[in-house]
Order: sequence, then C-alpha cells, then structure tokens
Amino acid sequence: MIGKTIIIRGELSGDHDVLIDGRFEGKVSLSKGFAVGRNGVIEADVSAQSVSVGGQFKGNIVAGQRVEIEATAQVTGNITAPRLSIADGAYFRGAVDMDSPRKPGQQNGG
Repeated sequence: MIGKTIIIRGELSGDHDVLIDGRFEGKVSLSKGFAVGRNGVIEADVSAQSVSVGGQFKGNIVAGQRVEIEATAQVTGNITAPRLSIADGAYFRGAVDMDSPRKPGQQNGG
C-alpha cells in the first residue's frame, strides 16, 4: 500500500495487487489488481487484471477482467474492460469499450 502522504512519479509494474491511497503519476502495468483508495490521486495509464477506483483518477484503463468505480470516485479517461460497474454518485467522463476476449477462430462481428 502507498499511503496518502506519499507522492510517486514513474513506472510501476509487477505481479502483486497494489493499493494507492497517495499520489501517483506515470504508468502502471500489473498482472493482478490495482486499486485507488479514497484519498488516492492518480494521473496514469493503467493496465491490470482488475481495477478499482475510490479516489481521483485521470488517464486510460485497460483491464483484463473488470473495472469498478466506487461512489466516491472521480474518473476522467477511457476504459477498456469486459465488465464495468459504476456506483451511484460516481463521476465518470470518457469512453467505454466493453472488449471481451474472442474465442479462438472467432472473427469480428460474429
């Protein structure tokens, strides 16, 4: 966990779940989950299996499984994920692509 008084700029990558409740600017690439706590302020492009936002987020999100935007969240950016949930009261501005993995041999549109 990265606490609310911590500020990080750069690239974050790895094979563990990460929770940021501080400030992060840069790029995130995780093979597991990424969470933004209610005090979190993120300006980044994020790629992870699952993403949960409870604070402020600006950037693009690509998730392999799901994205969850909590009621306390403010999200500005584009989201690509097969599943998305946005709680009542959340702020979201951007585009959504509900991209789902295709079965082998399946073509676009079919």
